[in-house]
Amino acid sequence: MATQTDSTVATRESNGNWQAGVIGGIVGALAMGGLVLAMNAPTLAVAIPSLYTLAPPPNPGVGMVVHASHGAVLGVVFAAAVGALNLNSTGKLLGLGVAWGVATWAVLAALLMPLWLSAVGSPASPPFPNFAPPSLLWHVVYGGVLGGVYAATADAL
Repeated sequence: MATQTDSTVATRESNGNWQAGVIGGIVGALAMGGLVLAMNAPTLAVAIPSLYTLAPPPNPGVGMVVHASHGAVLGVVFAAAVGALNLNSTGKLLGLGVAWGVATWAVLAALLMPLWLSAVGSPASPPFPNFAPPSLLWHVVYGGVLGGVYAATADAL
């Protein structure tokens, strides 16, 4: 008489959850925005709204809305990366989030933003390139929070 034992292990299959990406991106951008306000308010009040000619005058509220919108869009891209890499553990999602934060800092904040602000004639245009260490910290916080919120919400949405 043969005996067969089946066992199942619950695993989370990942194909990228854009809704978790949006939520994580917004929460991450708000956390980052709070840190920016505490460390260098003109970045949020002038530089970020200036990307869309919404400043001057300085307006941290508009800056936060613009920043949260960017965070949401970048969160969707993060979710696509999660799906492409088929990540399903909290540790890997946090690691990817931090790496994503570093990538957004290097490409978007340090290279694209100075060019964009210069093109629109912003009074807050930094030098090119602008590899500022505080900005790296801010973007790592964004990515870490994004990865953590994504991990916490992806299965529920």
